[in-house]
Amino acid sequence: MVITQKPLVIKIGGAILENDSALHALLNVIATLNNQSVVLVHGGGCVVDEMLTQAGFTTEKKHGLRVTPAAQMPLIAGALAGTVNKTIVSQANSLGLTGVGLSLQDGNMVSCDLHELDLGQVGVPKAVSSTLLDNLLKHYFLPIISSIGALSNGDLVNVNADDAAVVICQLLNAELLLLTDVDGVKDASGQYLNSLNNTRAKQLVEQGVIAGGMTAKVNAALYAAKQLRRSIAVASWKKPEQIAKLLNGEQIGTRIEAN
Repeated sequence: MVITQKPLVIKIGGAILENDSALHALLNVIATLNNQSVVLVHGGGCVVDEMLTQAGFTTEKKHGLRVTPAAQMPLIAGALAGTVNKTIVSQANSLGLTGVGLSLQDGNMVSCDLHELDLGQVGVPKAVSSTLLDNLLKHYFLPIISSIGALSNGDLVNVNADDAAVVICQLLNAELLLLTDVDGVKDASGQYLNSLNNTRAKQLVEQGVIAGGMTAKVNAALYAAKQLRRSIAVASWKKPEQIAKLLNGEQIGTRIEAN
């Protein structure tokens, strides 16, 4: 029996979405978490890249974040809110879960503003209403949320999936687990860190130890930890059995600290 009463938001993306057995393993673990509300938030950059390449587009990134020209937005929305989201929902339901596919703007959960770094159709999310999620979790559904949002004028935007997970976590005052393809964050010697605070993270970024996509992940976790005033776990999707340990208060992966 799990002991936490807070919902658990799990962010997935990357390679797990290309690995059916890994996704099945994660969903199977979620199915065993009796009386534990879970929300999945996903990206899907690998699928987006493949679809953009097939359409003749190239992909540009700044500061580890995807640049999204307006011309690419229909493909990106179709990939994330369509193909990836419905694949996860279908696999969840095949394992006895009751998955519901959503995007950030559904039920007026989240609103977005354009990112200040001139990334095209990339949105910065902010929490609005938890009503839809509250009702779904009350009735034991598994919300599966893509990182597609919308501006106040209705234009669709691409949202970094880590930021999307953070805002859903804020909506629900939930615990947050960021799943990646490594066991946590490494230090300069290549050893995994048990914990990481803002000062140490800045040092590792400046040294180039934390780079690329991990920079965005760590920044999102630091922001979440500060907003939620508690630590955030970054751990590997290759070991989904660790989730039960997390819920029981045990150490897994790297804990990103609030201070």
